[in-house]
Amino acid sequence: MYKGGCLCGEVRYEITGGISRIIYCHCSQCRKAQGSAFASNGVVEEGSFHIRSGEQLLSAYEYSPGYVKMFCSRCGSPIISKNAAMPGVVRVRIGTIESDISERPHAHIFVGSKANWEDIGADIPQFDEFPG
Repeated sequence: MYKGGCLCGEVRYEITGGISRIIYCHCSQCRKAQGSAFASNGVVEEGSFHIRSGEQLLSAYEYSPGYVKMFCSRCGSPIISKNAAMPGVVRVRIGTIESDISERPHAHIFVGSKANWEDIGADIPQFDEFPG
């Protein structure tokens, strides 16, 4: 089981299953949403993701039809996103997990649009777009 939460500590969650497809996304939208060079996301079965406190503080932003990002309305920490094309799963922002994570990242994606000041040094596959 994994535990995590937002910066202010009001939104708390647990993951009772595994995390799959951990990726680093370098697209411009993820950079803006994270305020960083890339977003670190992992896929979790929706039934394994449980908000334990602060659910009333979660705000949703649909940045593109069918794509919703959820974040703490108090501190702004991004928590999860949902994609209508991927029902039954959520994409958890790995940086909000407080437990040690046994799964490892699989790839860097959208490196074709990465920040020009970033040098990717990880020893995992890199894709210019979303791998097919």
